[in-house]
Amino acid sequence: MAKIKYTKNELKAQNEALRRFLRFLPMLQLKKQQLQSEIQMIDSRIDEKQAAFDSTMTGLKQWVSLFSEPVPEALMVTLDRIESESGNIAGVNIPLLKSIHLNRKTPDLFESPAWLDDAQEVMDALIRLRADVVILDEQRRLISEELRTTAQRVNLFEKVKIPECRENIRIIKIYLGDEQTAAVARGKMAKRRAEKTAQESIPEAL
Repeated sequence: MAKIKYTKNELKAQNEALRRFLRFLPMLQLKKQQLQSEIQMIDSRIDEKQAAFDSTMTGLKQWVSLFSEPVPEALMVTLDRIESESGNIAGVNIPLLKSIHLNRKTPDLFESPAWLDDAQEVMDALIRLRADVVILDEQRRLISEELRTTAQRVNLFEKVKIPECRENIRIIKIYLGDEQTAAVARGKMAKRRAEKTAQESIPEAL
């Protein structure tokens, strides 16, 4: 606990700090809930994409043996680039999937295997699903970092700052109250001494 001064100014400062913490705490708690909700939704979307990926992979098994045949590399489907744009969730800047660009050439129907076009469609779907998950994983990472920071602030306010201010206010009030009581007592004693001195000086004057 930081050292405090036992003064009225310090009491005012502690009261202002307490009001500030109590005002910000609900906003932090709400943000924490929003971030937790967003992570749950992202996890659900990742699970959906992963399930679709696994299902597509299962469908790809029928093509595995065919891929043992020589296929021109130019006819394979590969990822060129992923384009994203910036979004914002509960104050967190996150990437949003804008478009996926693939390297895919149309096979010659006379020179390429008959199954290649269908196989390309499956590979296309797999690459797009994986790109979706990459973006979602990054969203989750960024939001999780913000959630960790927000949760730390909530704990700091709830368990440290607010109790500390309340304790400081209690101690300062006790100290100031004792000082006021002591001042009143000193005033009464001084008054009695003054009265006694005045009374003792009366005979001398006569």
